[in-house]
Amino acid sequence: MDSPTHTPAPPRRDIQGLRALAVLAVIGAHAAGWPAGGVLGVDVFFVISGFLITGMLLREARDTGRVSLGPFYARRARRLLPTAVTVLIAVAVAGWFLFNRARGEQTLWDAAWAAVFASNWNFAAQGTDYFADTGAVSPLQHFWSLSVEEQFYLVWPLLLLIAAAVVGRRRVVGVVGVLAAAIVAASSGWALMQSDSQATVAYFSTLTRAWELGVGALVAVLVPLLRRIPRALGGVMQWIGAGAIVASLLLIDPAASGFPAPWAAAPVVTTALAIAGGVGGDPRHRHLFPLTNPVSVFLGDASYSLYLWHFPVVVFAAAVLPASEWHLWIVLGASVVLGLASYLIVEQPLRHAPFLGEMPRAEAPEFEPDVPKPVPVPVVAASTTRPAGWTPGTRYYPGSSRPAPARVEPAVEVLAPVIAAPALAPVIEPIAEPRGSNLAAWRERFAAQVFLATAGLVVVALAGALWATASGHGPRFGLPDIAPAASAPPVSGDPTADLQAELTAAANADVWPDLNPSLDRVMIASSAANPAHDCFSPGAATACGWGSGDAPVHIWLVGDSTAMAYAPAFRRIADDSAGGIRVSAMGMYGCRFTDVLVQNDDPQVMAGCQERKAAVRAAILADEPDLVVMSNAFTLGQSVDGTDLSAENLIAAQRREAASYKVGDRMLYLAPPPQGVSLAACYTPSSSPKACDSAVDSTWRQMEAASEHAATAAGDHAMSSLAFTCAGDVCPPFAGSIPTKYDQTHLTVEFAEHIAPAMRQALDGAGLLTERTAG
Repeated sequence: MDSPTHTPAPPRRDIQGLRALAVLAVIGAHAAGWPAGGVLGVDVFFVISGFLITGMLLREARDTGRVSLGPFYARRARRLLPTAVTVLIAVAVAGWFLFNRARGEQTLWDAAWAAVFASNWNFAAQGTDYFADTGAVSPLQHFWSLSVEEQFYLVWPLLLLIAAAVVGRRRVVGVVGVLAAAIVAASSGWALMQSDSQATVAYFSTLTRAWELGVGALVAVLVPLLRRIPRALGGVMQWIGAGAIVASLLLIDPAASGFPAPWAAAPVVTTALAIAGGVGGDPRHRHLFPLTNPVSVFLGDASYSLYLWHFPVVVFAAAVLPASEWHLWIVLGASVVLGLASYLIVEQPLRHAPFLGEMPRAEAPEFEPDVPKPVPVPVVAASTTRPAGWTPGTRYYPGSSRPAPARVEPAVEVLAPVIAAPALAPVIEPIAEPRGSNLAAWRERFAAQVFLATAGLVVVALAGALWATASGHGPRFGLPDIAPAASAPPVSGDPTADLQAELTAAANADVWPDLNPSLDRVMIASSAANPAHDCFSPGAATACGWGSGDAPVHIWLVGDSTAMAYAPAFRRIADDSAGGIRVSAMGMYGCRFTDVLVQNDDPQVMAGCQERKAAVRAAILADEPDLVVMSNAFTLGQSVDGTDLSAENLIAAQRREAASYKVGDRMLYLAPPPQGVSLAACYTPSSSPKACDSAVDSTWRQMEAASEHAATAAGDHAMSSLAFTCAGDVCPPFAGSIPTKYDQTHLTVEFAEHIAPAMRQALDGAGLLTERTAG
């Protein structure tokens, strides 16, 4: 028995227009920060994908009684892989050469995860905050949405296959509707829960996004009923849906709480409404001109390539382009040029290339209801007086002279009269064309397109490069010159003055010196190189100790990771004290040493923070040290119950914790370094060190002022870190030939050791390095 022939329904221009709207919103949000909810365009894509793919699978199940997974995944591969692989290779290579080593290696890993459609879980595991303005964004972060779709379609067709096999073609639609409804209910419920408790994971998770594709699947299931909606009412639904989508993009802030649930419901439901309204209408939908005009339809056709290319352009432009009023226009222009060129050169030609396997059938955009299909009838020749060789459909004039064909078959006479038949075309079996013929047709269709698009891309690239170079808006290619050794400031013998001279010279530097260790090396090493790392890790830990056990002065260093970053400085102070100073250090990174538990995203920290503070408290009470140095991050936070903690709240909570140590005026509150810029974002092989300079932030100043005021009132001590890390209001990324930090906050081991003499000088000046008197 022959398999039924699939007749794809005509493409819907309104859906292509929705795709154009979605991709333009996403590009605008990433490139210009407008519209505020532009990233909700991804939610629009999810609904469209769920509708189209489910409709195609239902059509196959209805016509054949089964779902063929092989052809389905082959079509998906031809549709997605050529452009995706091109983008991944281009971004991985560019990242390796344009980013610093740590970020370049991370980009390679991100490309590997994206290649297996698991980007979303990779970014969730990294704790990536999609809306955090850290600057060091992966150029492949947008692949998360493609991964969600493909993971959904790894499971969804299998469920349809099982349903078709169990209940048959007549009941498969109802079963699929129940499955889709169950997915929508379960996934949306989980999204509501996780959006509140783990918003970062909820944003990327397939489990919290599957309901959006499920809504599209439900619309596909309901197509037979939706066809009965009057066209006028359907048109109103389309306009309401499209208008509500635009309102969602403009009004919803996905960076706020409640996303993806419940706020993603707005674009999802309105997209479903717009699609449902257009089911029974003319596929061209002329009344919806803003979405169905030729430009919108073309942008919708190219939306996949535009989406994949725009985000790498945004990220690389931030790394290599100088600040300019043309920056946005360069980004938008490059995104459009690369996206359209990729669509014309890669996506379309390779999707239809005969050398990549069987040509895919056109995907039907929706599931059609069961309607009686015309039964083909055999065609027989009727009794006629026309001459032999006459071709049906041509005019015949009796008595006219017509050339006879080379060979004719005698007409077959039948006794039945000629009857006007209904407009049912005879069944004509297509003749399989040879492979060479397919290749020739493919070349004829795409050769000129590929040539012209490639030539246009080259011309635009060259013209853009010439303009950017001539106008000074181009990228900073090439390695900067190395600063000469003679530029180092002279040594005066005063540790603090010499350190300030180095910091001042670094703040004024236009080129990088030959740093030792390199920034690449310290960023890769991160906190693992710190000698106190194990003493500040969650889990079982003991205090680190340096210096002679018989030293007359005993110092305790406690706090979160900023205290850990100071540990190498105190170790050197102990080592250089000739047996006069002993240092013990213990704390936990991410754990503020306050009497209020401050919220942290690491569950290990939250589980062990209170216990670690109690252990440190017991050790200090037992040791009765000569000095306790506490250092915590100068950033705002929240308590575990969600209460916002101000600068004054945090400083007061820190002092209450320190009061439990009972050391009186032998308590020193050491300020952390001010928050800097992300080295992973600002440092590239072609960047200037000025790109990594940072200013002293207002939160740091507020908390430092509160700390010093409280110390003055209580009679203990507070010490600023500006003398060790900044020159005035500028905090440079290096001093002398040493990198100052390995991230935004924490000192490198080498720089912490480098500032030890200046820190010892400050401690001596405050009279803190003396033996504690009894009583």
